[in-house]
Amino acid sequence: MKVFAGIEEFEAAVGTQLGTSEWIEVTQQMIDDFADATHDHQWIHVDPERAKDGPFGTTIAHGYLTLSLVSAIFAQVYKVEQLKLGLNYGSNKVRFPTVVPVNSRVRGHVELISVATIPMGRQAISKVTIELEGSEKPACVAEIVSVLVP
Repeated sequence: MKVFAGIEEFEAAVGTQLGTSEWIEVTQQMIDDFADATHDHQWIHVDPERAKDGPFGTTIAHGYLTLSLVSAIFAQVYKVEQLKLGLNYGSNKVRFPTVVPVNSRVRGHVELISVATIPMGRQAISKVTIELEGSEKPACVAEIVSVLVP
């Protein structure tokens, strides 16, 4: 994990790769729990028997489940000290180039794109590429906007 002593040190890292998270296994329980939380019970996610005959031969993670792993990825990749608060502000661009089959593993690569001063502190934009183990295509590529409050 990369640890920044404060916002100024973090800001100096614009344009660099911050690091890569550990592998995260995407289990059927994780998919089912996400389906329950979001009320998205489409069979391709939650019905292993039916999914065997579907286009992927198994259940797949929701795209937004994959995107939701960004918080865990950030927590593994970097920390900015001397903050009161870090907030998720949203996403500028999100794409899901390939599906995440059940029991596969993903990890995230984080690049700091920009940091701008705002009334609350700083607004950071990071590019997160979520790699699917064994795939040439990433599972997700997103620009994530965060607010850092000193």
